[in-house]
Parts: sequence; structure tokens; C-alpha cells
Amino acid sequence: MDSRRNPVRVVIVDDEQLVRMALRLVIDGEPDLSVVAEAADGDTALTVVNEQRPDVVLMDVRMPGRDGLSTTRELLIRPAPPRVLMLTTFDSDDLVLGALRAGALGFVLKDTPPPRILDAVRTVADGNPVLSPAATARVIAAATGPRSSHARDSSREAARKQLSTLTERELQTARAIADGLGNPEIARRLHISVATVKAHTSSLFAKLAVENRVQIALLVRDAEE
Repeated sequence: MDSRRNPVRVVIVDDEQLVRMALRLVIDGEPDLSVVAEAADGDTALTVVNEQRPDVVLMDVRMPGRDGLSTTRELLIRPAPPRVLMLTTFDSDDLVLGALRAGALGFVLKDTPPPRILDAVRTVADGNPVLSPAATARVIAAATGPRSSHARDSSREAARKQLSTLTERELQTARAIADGLGNPEIARRLHISVATVKAHTSSLFAKLAVENRVQIALLVRDAEE
């Protein structure tokens, strides 16, 4: 990250004070990052984000009252929302999956080493998704796990309807994103330039009404179940 840029403004949302303190110490120790506020619950987080206009919100999934999923959904329908990075443990797969569908850019486990949390904040601040390798398998399992035939059919039908608006090249790009490929890898697979991949991806965001690549991947998975 260019050191001449203004520091990335971060809000920490977690009901555990010790977690907030630890994260603040780690984040504020970096010259390119700055914690501008903390919140212990979702309602306070909504107020704080409105006041501080941060770049990134580190959001706990499970909190008393308004949980992280509900708070994330509310934040992401607002104009110029912050990027949301979920903080989670292994027992919150369903909530994390819901947050990703709602538009959160990714998630990290609370026991992730500090350097990786810092990298995740920077990555999300740049608009790129972060999927912790240790937890990705759990979320994918939750996304593709057993569901009622009605729920599965409804999700498949809705996803296919959204994807039907795409050109063949855009659909190929969407499938490559669902395979976890970055722009250079997609360009090589489709024999097009990286600039063209970026153009297709921007078109996907607009046509599918999504905020990030994670949502594109989930749509493709739903359509192909």
C-alpha cells in the first residue's frame, strides 16, 4: 500500500472489550491503518459508522441484540458503505455465509495471527475479498450442504435467472471467479487481457446487483447445484 495515502480508517465492532483492545493495539501500531472508533453491539456500530465514515469495519458475527449479520446488511444498503470484514469462530458458518451473501468482503477467524489480520484489513480496504483458508472449507460446506429440495430449487432458479442476463463471456468470467481465480488467471484461461477481465467484472457487478466477487461466486454455485 502506498505510504503517501491517508491511513485506512477502521471501526472495530465486538462485544468483548479485550478483543477490541487487542485489535486496536495491533491495528494502531501500523502507520497506514487507524482505528477511529469501537462499538460493543450492532446498534452502536450503526451510529458510529454514520459518524465516522470508516473505510473498513471489523465486524463480530455473534453479539447480543443486533448481531453482526443484521448490522452488516443494514450498513451495506446505505449509500457509500464501508467495506466489512467479519470476525468469526468455527461455529458461526451459517451467519458468515449470510454475511457474504449480504455483501461482506470476507472473514477471518479470531485466532488468526495479527500479521494476517492486518493483511486482511488492507486487502478489504482495496476492495478485494478475503477468505481465510482455514475457514473457507467450512463456509463452502455450509453453502453446498444438505437443504430441502424446495430451498435448493428456489435458490437455483433465482440464481439462474440472474445469470441469464449475462453475455457468454461474462458468464465465463463469473465461473472463473467462482473457481477462485484472480484477474491474471482469468485472463489466461479466457485468452483475453486483464483490462478486459476487469471490464467484464465491472459489468457483472452492475448486472447482478452485487458488491463483490464473493457474491458472484455464491450465485454461480447456487445456479450449478
